[in-house]
Amino acid sequence: MLICEIMTRNPITVKASAPIAEAANVMLEHSISGLPVVNDDGVLVGVVSEGDFLRRAELDTERRRSRFLEFLASPGKLANEYVHAHGRQVDQVMTSPVVTISPWSPIAEAVEQMERNDVKRLLVVEDEQLVGVVARSDLLRALVRMLPSVQTQKSDAEIEAQITEELAKRSWSRNGAIRVSVKDGNAELSGTVYDERERLAARVAAENVPGTKSVVDHLSWVDPYYGLVISPP
Repeated sequence: MLICEIMTRNPITVKASAPIAEAANVMLEHSISGLPVVNDDGVLVGVVSEGDFLRRAELDTERRRSRFLEFLASPGKLANEYVHAHGRQVDQVMTSPVVTISPWSPIAEAVEQMERNDVKRLLVVEDEQLVGVVARSDLLRALVRMLPSVQTQKSDAEIEAQITEELAKRSWSRNGAIRVSVKDGNAELSGTVYDERERLAARVAAENVPGTKSVVDHLSWVDPYYGLVISPP
């Protein structure tokens, strides 16, 4: 799945020369937490978000330091903070440069960039023009479309084989330490796990096989260091 298939097209933007009050009002009116910033030619130059308005003189929230810490901070850093706290135009408080992505990139790349840069949205750019925005909510909508809504009818043998195959692919299942049996679509897991997190992973693996109605856990936990065995819940 590509970014162009899930992104929000024609995003609301704000001009770099606009007053910050205009940007704040647009965000409040449309219940959004950030806006792409474009110049007069429509070229993306930055992004302004709620976070850019946290340290403001009007709110008496601008950053304050002791004289000693202020002495240690560079003059450039102090000047930049002053602009963010007192600036009146969007281009004075916006974040630039911004993290962008191509509309033809796979959504896996978007997830990697969001995690790497700790951002909630990516601006989608093609030929230097803003064509969309992809946010975490867009990924959530795509997930909802992909999740199965109707249970598939399969035989117990088919379900059992698929669960066993899925477990065999995973290193945490310890090469057959987890056994599976299925009756009337209800899966039973038996055997041993060596980490309690493996128990939940095995349940999830079974639940995700189409046709599985329920999963019963009969797995015993074995402490790999002391050999202590705890019976299944």
